Amino acid sequence: MVPFLNAGQISAALPYPTLVESLRLAFRTGAQAPRRHVHPISPDNDAVLLLMPVWQPERHTGVKIVTVAPRNPQRGLPSVHSIFMLLDSATGAPICLMDGEELTLRRTAAASALASEYLSRPDSSHLLVVGTGSLAPYMAAAHCAVRPISTVTMWGRSADKAAHAAALLRQQLEANGSQAEVSITTDLEAGVRSADIITCATTSTTPIVQGGWVRPGTHVDLVGGFRPNMREADDALMCSAAVFVDTWNGALAEAGDLVQPMEAGKLERAALRAELADLCAGRHPGRSDARQVTLFKSVGVALEDLCAADLAWDHHCRHATARPHGDTAA
Repeated sequence: MVPFLNAGQISAALPYPTLVESLRLAFRTGAQAPRRHVHPISPDNDAVLLLMPVWQPERHTGVKIVTVAPRNPQRGLPSVHSIFMLLDSATGAPICLMDGEELTLRRTAAASALASEYLSRPDSSHLLVVGTGSLAPYMAAAHCAVRPISTVTMWGRSADKAAHAAALLRQQLEANGSQAEVSITTDLEAGVRSADIITCATTSTTPIVQGGWVRPGTHVDLVGGFRPNMREADDALMCSAAVFVDTWNGALAEAGDLVQPMEAGKLERAALRAELADLCAGRHPGRSDARQVTLFKSVGVALEDLCAADLAWDHHCRHATARPHGDTAA
């Protein structure tokens, strides 16, 4: 039977420092990753199917299958379900099935942390998290793993959701040995003005972070908007910051924070600096000075899924080999 790695096993296999370094190598090496397929499966309730294939001929192939059903919360169910299948590239044989949600949460957060190593100031100590969804605690924990963050401030439209996200973050930080203090703010402008790093993980369709609030030297990390109609930053910020992306192929087609100001003629394609692979390979140096405002726009790429899945499978195999004969514990 094909093995299955659950969320707990994925989490244990992917500590952020290890995953960040693996992603750095993966972006240098590359993989074949066509733009994801999006298929409506239930027009009556806006449910869609996403397929994200990726492969490296010399080792593994992967496919992430995602369903998004926006009305699921009314049924008491998560709006997103996901599973990842790892296969042998030479034979096509399935190797393992994995919890796709945990894999996605951790690789998304780690990719932003990787970009932050090139784009945020090394002395960044105050992190603002905008958004209170399932991704928010992961984003904060990953950023804390690569920068000396001593203060994390969380903002969301719902006080209850912000408190819940803050509690989950404290658990993650404690597990990672971080001493960062976590607090909640209701004043977004004040939070933006005092932050060294701002990470946004929302589904907003109107700008939340205003360029006039962002002080010199800040790094802004946008991961929530993955459709052309979604926005997290206003035109003033997008046009004044040094903008970097995870991949040109995905960001220029799907990121409303880029698509909208470019279509309006306010942001030129030539103004965008580099993609993450350029930073990892040393083709672009990243931040140029301490007062520069940098911005990383991510929509996700299947290369990150395959990298994380490879790491999780290797971890599973090592621990399976190390267990005494007859021990079948997961």
